[in-house]
Amino acid sequence: MINKAPFVLALLGMVGGVFIAILFGVNEEFFKSKIDEGLQTQPQFQALTDPQKKQDKIKEEATKNWRYYQRYHFHATGIGSMSMGVLLLLSLLTGPISLKRAASYCTAVGGFLYPFVWLFAAIYGPHLGRSVAKEKFVVFGYMGGVFLLGLILTLILLGLRQPKLEND
Repeated sequence: MINKAPFVLALLGMVGGVFIAILFGVNEEFFKSKIDEGLQTQPQFQALTDPQKKQDKIKEEATKNWRYYQRYHFHATGIGSMSMGVLLLLSLLTGPISLKRAASYCTAVGGFLYPFVWLFAAIYGPHLGRSVAKEKFVVFGYMGGVFLLGLILTLILLGLRQPKLEND
């Protein structure tokens, strides 16, 4: 038996991804204006004396920052869905309960937390710079490895035991 908490985390991940997509649909301009406001304060852009070059650089950087918000949406919904599928598979497998529990928590926790590296990089990137923001929240990026560990443990369990499916 797998604990309910991993399922809740997988669902929360999907909810977060869908929720931000709704916010994009309702007011995409809010996000883009926050990005522009932050970029206007960055010293690297303030130092540019050519107004056209400055505007072009800010526009290029704004596009990249906006992509980070989108990456949060894509990863939260996609990895949340994958997590749910893996958790459902794990619920069908027999095997050592400690291994099943470790696989389920690694999959759910890693899958839930990983997308936040993109969300926090999107929020803080315009003020700090994209690279600095990603480095500041790198712990969330490492959660992708925890998610991968959960998938590997699930593969091991799948190799150890056959799913307890009806009509087998």
